[in-house]
Amino acid sequence: MQQALELAREAFDSDEVPVGALCVLQGEVVGQGRNRVEERGDASAHAELLAIKQASERLNRWRLTDVTLYSTLEPCIMCAGAIRLSRISHVVYGALDHRMGGFGSCVDLSQNKSLGPLTLVTGGILEDQSAEMLKSFFRMRRVD
Repeated sequence: MQQALELAREAFDSDEVPVGALCVLQGEVVGQGRNRVEERGDASAHAELLAIKQASERLNRWRLTDVTLYSTLEPCIMCAGAIRLSRISHVVYGALDHRMGGFGSCVDLSQNKSLGPLTLVTGGILEDQSAEMLKSFFRMRRVD
């Protein structure tokens, strides 16, 4: 999670919503991403999706059943759908996303059996650091 926070800091420094994500297989980072929505002008350029894409390319497969995804923010509904479709077995996140969270805050896609194998979700890891970075970012945005 510390590496994901570093990626979130990079996003913050680039004037992006500070979210960082990693895909980890057997202790090795196989994919990473940070939000790049503004940079790319692409609403789908979320940290989690970029990490999943990189992991799929590196592992040369779309089924990531043995991969754990770490994110500084609870994945949104879009990212939660991609996580379920890619069969990621475990998601670990920091701060809750009460507005768009796809793993319990807004809706919970982790236990919907019609979406395939269930996803184990662990929230609240380094939650304070993740939440403070997000709050700081949006405080700064409101001032400008």
